[in-house]
Amino acid sequence: MKRVLIVGAGGFLGSHLLEKAVSIPELEVYAGIRESTSTQWFPEKGVIPLHFDFEDAADVERVLTGTLPEGERWDWIVYNLGATKCLRYKDFDHINHDLLRTFVETLERTSMMPEKFLYISSLSAMGPGRDRDYTPFSETMIPQPNTRYGASKLKAEMLLQMHSVPYIIFRCTGIYGPRDKDYFLMLDAMRKGFDFSVGFRKQLLTFIYAPDLASAVFDALMKSPVKEIYNIAESRAYSQAEFRRIVAAKLGKRLVLPVKVPLWATRVVCGVAEKIGVARGKPSTLNTDKFNIMKQRNWCADTRKAREMFGFEAPTTLREGLERSIDWYRAEGWMK
Repeated sequence: MKRVLIVGAGGFLGSHLLEKAVSIPELEVYAGIRESTSTQWFPEKGVIPLHFDFEDAADVERVLTGTLPEGERWDWIVYNLGATKCLRYKDFDHINHDLLRTFVETLERTSMMPEKFLYISSLSAMGPGRDRDYTPFSETMIPQPNTRYGASKLKAEMLLQMHSVPYIIFRCTGIYGPRDKDYFLMLDAMRKGFDFSVGFRKQLLTFIYAPDLASAVFDALMKSPVKEIYNIAESRAYSQAEFRRIVAAKLGKRLVLPVKVPLWATRVVCGVAEKIGVARGKPSTLNTDKFNIMKQRNWCADTRKAREMFGFEAPTTLREGLERSIDWYRAEGWMK
């Protein structure tokens, strides 16, 4: 038996990581979550929840050292704790970098560093792609993040590299699937007959279906050497028009009207939405940081390294993944 601790196991992606983990007979699965985290999407059996106050280094140490017998440790740790939207930009650094530093330093101090530590990062750590020739991102390119979110993920990656961490870093593209709320908003808008996109120049998008990402995590933990960084995405890119046609066909919509919003107008909307979110005390999906992500034209990713190093190949096409996601949204009453 191997022990795996999934840190940040609540929410959309965490639920898929747990589902994959409990399906592997040789794994003893622990879920690192906050006390306030909902467990509604946890598997019914096979998960041992651990409640952390990630803001408190002493509590992190208490949970880590008090859970296992003295002298033992987790074989693998999957670190999925992070934020994709925040009320204040400095919170990106705090949640995505500072909390990771506390966790890593506690592992070092208590001699509980695992055999492998897999960190869920983002393709946004790379910054804007080349939109003249749409060259795919490769792991050898120099990161130049242009968002606070991307910069915080890159800082987290650099932290792992500077410490004695046996890291594997996944730079993931857009993650979608059952239980996701962000892509659901886009799908629901198409159900109502509208497809909103940003800018008029060609945009190429890449995606990864959440269950495929979860499978890739455990394939890498089993097969990949440490101190490696991988791009994780379906092997092909899609245009917005292709995305729209797939969704329209599944929803039975004869017409979904494409609405292209100019960049200047998108910037204004994101700025207003951000201020409304601050006033309400709730982070907005649209904000000025997200604007830089939305306006990016090239999200192509070269995934050959992951294929060569641990056999990664996303088995689910965008069409299949969206159809399964829509079926789930309908079954759960999110969508008519």
